Amino acid sequence: MMDAGRHPRIKVLVSSEVVDVSGAVGNFRVKVRRKARFVREDLCNSCAECAKVCPVIVPDEYQMGLGSRKAIHIPFPQAVPSAYLINLDDCLGNNPIACGKCQTVCEKKCIDFDMGDELVELQVGAVIVATGMDVYDPTEITAYGYGRYENVITSMEFERLICAGGPSSGHFVRPSDRTRPRRIGFIQCVGSRSSRYGSPYCSNICCMNTIKDTLLLADHYPDVEARVFYMDIRAFGKGFEDLYLRSRAAGVRYIRGIPGEIEELPEGRNLRVRVENTLTGELEEHELDLVVLSVGVVPREQSSAIQRLLSLSRGGDGFFLEAHPKLKPVDAPTRGIYLAGCCESPKDVKDSVTQAGAAASHVQILLNAGRIRIEAGTPKLEPHDCIRCGRCAGVCPFHAIRWQREQVPEIVEAACAGCGNCAAECPVGAIRMRHFTDEQLKAQIDAILAEDRAEKLLTFACNWCSYAGGDTAGTARLQFPAHGRIVRTMCSARVSEELILYAFEKGAPLVLVSGCHFADCHYINANRQTVRRVERVWDRLEKLGIRPERLQLEWISAAEGAKFAEVMHALDGPRRAVTLEEIEHTCRVLAQDREEREERQRKQREAARRKYAAGVPAAAAPGSGA
Repeated sequence: MMDAGRHPRIKVLVSSEVVDVSGAVGNFRVKVRRKARFVREDLCNSCAECAKVCPVIVPDEYQMGLGSRKAIHIPFPQAVPSAYLINLDDCLGNNPIACGKCQTVCEKKCIDFDMGDELVELQVGAVIVATGMDVYDPTEITAYGYGRYENVITSMEFERLICAGGPSSGHFVRPSDRTRPRRIGFIQCVGSRSSRYGSPYCSNICCMNTIKDTLLLADHYPDVEARVFYMDIRAFGKGFEDLYLRSRAAGVRYIRGIPGEIEELPEGRNLRVRVENTLTGELEEHELDLVVLSVGVVPREQSSAIQRLLSLSRGGDGFFLEAHPKLKPVDAPTRGIYLAGCCESPKDVKDSVTQAGAAASHVQILLNAGRIRIEAGTPKLEPHDCIRCGRCAGVCPFHAIRWQREQVPEIVEAACAGCGNCAAECPVGAIRMRHFTDEQLKAQIDAILAEDRAEKLLTFACNWCSYAGGDTAGTARLQFPAHGRIVRTMCSARVSEELILYAFEKGAPLVLVSGCHFADCHYINANRQTVRRVERVWDRLEKLGIRPERLQLEWISAAEGAKFAEVMHALDGPRRAVTLEEIEHTCRVLAQDREEREERQRKQREAARRKYAAGVPAAAAPGSGA
């Protein structure tokens, strides 16, 4: 951090919060609130005289609450900048009657209680998200007694106790009586790989962190007995297995089984751990001086706010999703935004540094290019057909459409990813998707249903998931009925109500709309709009006397070739159940309904043209961008 703080081309904004991000790739405008430190960092020389006279003593967050700090303090060693700050939540204030001692003793006169927050505006070409992760709080696991038993601590607290700069100045002691523990137990997977507490995923770093800690104990305190209670040891990285074998050779005992209960003994405050050893099948009891809970990691609490600011996607585990797990592992779905470190998934230092280097390289490639390539399938707005309702701007997951009330929307092509959500949402067809126009998609539907239409299952498939799932089924040579005919779209959100009804009008016995799972949408959350539109079509079909079950909705990922085949098998029966008479009836009803819809759209466009006869503002010309 010191090197970063001294670098002439790196500006470090500490105690700061991003409050707004606008613009697009190459031209982001970022608003940052710099919180007041109440100490002028350019004058402070870290003499510590202020901290000596400060009467307020509170738990030190850096020492995990095992040590203390003053209200005026340096957050941690080698903090950048190397200057004190005041936490007003702890400070008594500058009223001489209350306190103000730090201000009195400061020779540099760098303490300013009138200092306020500052709003900084930055213009940047790219953004790297490296917000890290949080540690699981094991308090909810009452059987382990964390928070009730002083000698039950977390792995983070253990790190501070054994550190030379920790609260005990490098003397390894247990919290209850400050004596050196002789028997230590490590419990793995606390808050990880559990459907009851914490998270169902593996936190990646816990096993090797425990192995490292046992080696430290073996090197510095050879008389300490260490026991590790584990579910599975996952030592998969380079050199990890060697460390694991060294730990066992050093005398660390590994017991395969997760304890069900920890009990504090009244005499000496030692701990009794009960565990079933799954290798021997026996129930064992261990008396220990100290128990360390190897806690897992969880997404940051602020992830939701960051997701909204940057239009990011999050997986089912709460971590940010990359654009593609193999081809774009550091790119976010929003162009110009990249991911690094544990905000994307739990990982160790080596993997975090590797991903950070990759993200920095991608940013340099982008900024050095001077120009960027936009998606070919971007929307084109016909301003004279637009009724200025703003619905397109409301559904764009990338905020690539700017709209003000009673104004023609402006499409920022640099920010657009080409999902087609806006075109499907437009009630009057004023937005055309290049290369995926309504006319092109309808031509495919016409060709599919030109012959033997009763034998066809017309399927709208998302390019990234369900279409690729069909490819996976084919390359795996899975057997399924050959009645499926696919119309490929970039996203299931491109499938408008108009296209679905057109397919039924042309004689489709069954229509399947398929796309990505909710957590895997390539376009952040565009497939939520797919659900909304399909539900509206179901209601409309029912009102028109057409069986709504003839329209099906399925989520199929690129890897789920087997599911694609299952869906094709499952829909073969419903397709066969649709009679020719039912198809003919559907065609007649929907032909009449289409004429009524087209008449309503024509009237809407004409009404809008009369209302806005003064003309379209020049700033909202079609195809305008950043």
